[in-house]
Amino acid sequence: MPRKVDHRERRELLADALMRLAAARGLEEVSLRHVAAEAGVSTGMVQHYFRTKDEMMTFALGMVMDRISERSQAAAAPVTPRELVRGLLLQVLPLDETRRLENHVVLAFLAYAAVKPSIASGLREAAAEMRRFLADQLRATGVDSVDPERAAAGLLALVDGLGLQLLSRQYAEEDAVAALDAQLTLLFGRP
Repeated sequence: MPRKVDHRERRELLADALMRLAAARGLEEVSLRHVAAEAGVSTGMVQHYFRTKDEMMTFALGMVMDRISERSQAAAAPVTPRELVRGLLLQVLPLDETRRLENHVVLAFLAYAAVKPSIASGLREAAAEMRRFLADQLRATGVDSVDPERAAAGLLALVDGLGLQLLSRQYAEEDAVAALDAQLTLLFGRP
């Protein structure tokens, strides 16, 4: 009897190989052939699951976003909107090897999308969804002193900047977390 194939698992195997290559070489250097070699499978198998490099990259980016969401949901149940926002944004910052790899992939994807705007729509949608979520949490606190939409955009910009500083080893992890906490205190008040 033939073995049942888990197609999602295979796609994730290939996306993980893509992420390792993107972190090491950048997306412009990644091909279907490179991914096949990194994953230890045939190029034909990669082509079976992804017709193009862009399709594979879009899947990998979606997988990164899903993993961030899963980690933030798996953390201890937050009690306040501030704790919910903090927990999510800490999952975005490159504070461990997994998150560093994911940040390298997102950065490589951003650079690639800058020269190939047709694939940037998934990234725009993910960022818009994150901004909406953050703005909703700010609204839930009833704070009138800030525009929730602009404050949400500012939080994402802060985390992006802190992430770059962490990836380039120009900022210590504890300093990045302290900077995030300081901004959260400005927006939400003391915990």
